[in-house]
Amino acid sequence: MKVRVRLAPSPTGTLHIGTARTAVFNWLFARHQQGQFLIRIEDTDKERSKPEFTANILEGLEWLGINWDEEPVIQSQRVESHRAAIQTLLDLGLAYRCYASETELEAMRQEQKAKSQAPRYDNRHRHLSSEQANAFNAEGRTAVVRFRIDDAATIRWNDLVRGPMHWSGNDLGGDMVIARRAPADQIGDPLYNLVVVVDDAAMGISHVIRGEDHIANTAKQLLIYEALGLPTPQFAHTPLILNSEGRKLSKRDGVTSISDFQTMGYTAEAMANYMTLLGWSVPEGMNERFTLNEAATVFNFERVNKAGAKFDWDKLNWLNSQVLHEWNKEQLLNALGPLWAEAGWSLPEQNWCLDLTELLGPSLTVLKDGVEQARPFFEQPKLEADGLEQLAIEGAKASLGHLVDQLEKAAWDGFDKQQAQQLLTNAAQNASVKKGVVMKSLRAALLGRLQGPDLITTWGLLARIREDLNRLRRCL
Repeated sequence: MKVRVRLAPSPTGTLHIGTARTAVFNWLFARHQQGQFLIRIEDTDKERSKPEFTANILEGLEWLGINWDEEPVIQSQRVESHRAAIQTLLDLGLAYRCYASETELEAMRQEQKAKSQAPRYDNRHRHLSSEQANAFNAEGRTAVVRFRIDDAATIRWNDLVRGPMHWSGNDLGGDMVIARRAPADQIGDPLYNLVVVVDDAAMGISHVIRGEDHIANTAKQLLIYEALGLPTPQFAHTPLILNSEGRKLSKRDGVTSISDFQTMGYTAEAMANYMTLLGWSVPEGMNERFTLNEAATVFNFERVNKAGAKFDWDKLNWLNSQVLHEWNKEQLLNALGPLWAEAGWSLPEQNWCLDLTELLGPSLTVLKDGVEQARPFFEQPKLEADGLEQLAIEGAKASLGHLVDQLEKAAWDGFDKQQAQQLLTNAAQNASVKKGVVMKSLRAALLGRLQGPDLITTWGLLARIREDLNRLRRCL
């Protein structure tokens, strides 16, 4: 059997991390099985679906390194196939038109609530006579189409993650709506559980890999596969991504969109790596830092957890820092350069920028760190409390004054680290202070604070753009 899997996002919002993780698991399984990974855009929610969301989803997948093997299927273009399937079910007597009004249905729900019963449709129009149906039509009532569900049925399947599963027809909420309300001579807009079955069968999907929140849908869809005589795919229900409180990760938790993570400065490699670990454990002897291609060689459902996967910012940050620390300075500059330009900074010559990225690289966790850490090299920083305190120490300003005198007299031909060390020694001797006082005071003058990257390299970079003397004079 040729493995064919799919991601079926609804373009009603940007690419959510849960959808992206589902894409990763589908892609890894397909590549491990030498199969195909497909995309279907489920845009039948006409009011909420937007082209910009479709673009965001596809761009996000490409950014993550998730490629697909055929042109994406657009679900709304297949509506006639969906309606034909519904008509088949009507002709077979496996579906029927339900004329119950919204007012009647709400009264039914309120009655059930008052009796502490679970909400469900009571199948009141399942056995309408033709006379009753004609009477409703004469009233001008519209009808939904409902699929018959046998309450006594037991739906079974072997889930690739959870093992043997069974679901009682009695727990599925009564006969299921498969088409929205429409005049009796028409079929309204087909609904999710029906169209998913029809489309997966048409696309030849062999395995449906999706979140555990779809388990009840799977039970319903298996009944539709059987009713239409369609081949049934295998199912794998993956654990949900949870927040720190153990609830399903949602927009209320802040960042959930892949584009948000991009904006925050996370790399595609780290995001793909981390999402693979959200619910899947690496085989013994395999490092948790890996590429998607490396994961695909060993991916299987035996190592997918049943329990929900808590989102761990510390783990993501660690993985992202590992990726950034692996990049050479050219790669880093390719990522940081546009961010620096976006901040409005005029970039000096290429070698200077490369040296700056090399200086900052080891301390980066996300790419945005490279903006804040580079800021003192492009903008004169304000003197912060610890910097001002250092400059108030006895001998601090005197030592900086001696540095200024030496720099103004010296004929600098480039920046020489040995010469710089000698200047610091001379300034310390002339001001009768320890060399450490001079170095701390120089750092405060150059960066405005006492924390920062290597002092001599920092001084060298600022000296190369003739900025070191300006900052020293400011402090005097």
